[in-house]
Amino acid sequence: MNFQLSQSEFYILLSLAIKRRHGYDIMKQVEADTAGQVQLGPGTLYGSIKRLAESALIEEVAGDDRRRKYYALTEEGRRSLASELSRYDDALTLARQHDLLQQFGLARQRQ
Repeated sequence: MNFQLSQSEFYILLSLAIKRRHGYDIMKQVEADTAGQVQLGPGTLYGSIKRLAESALIEEVAGDDRRRKYYALTEEGRRSLASELSRYDDALTLARQHDLLQQFGLARQRQ
C-alpha cells in the first residue's frame, strides 16, 4: 500500500511504534517527541486515528483501562512507518552530502 502520511499521522505511528496507547497518551507522546512543536487537538488526533485505522495501519486493541480505546500498529503500519523513516534518512543523507544542513543553520554543534 502506498499511503502518504500527514505530519500528525507520522507522529502517531511513531508513538505507537514505542508501545500501544490510548488517545490522550498518544497526544502527550507526540507533544513530548516534538518538544511541543506538534500539538494534536482532539479533532486532529481522532480524525487521524480514524484514517489510519481505515487504512489498516493501526488497530484497536485491548488495554489496561476498559473506559479507553487503545491502539497499536499493524504490520502494514510498521512497514509504512519504516518506509517514511527510510525516506527521511535518505533525505538527510543527501542534505549532508551537499552541506545543506549547515547552509540552513541546522548543523549540530560538534562536542
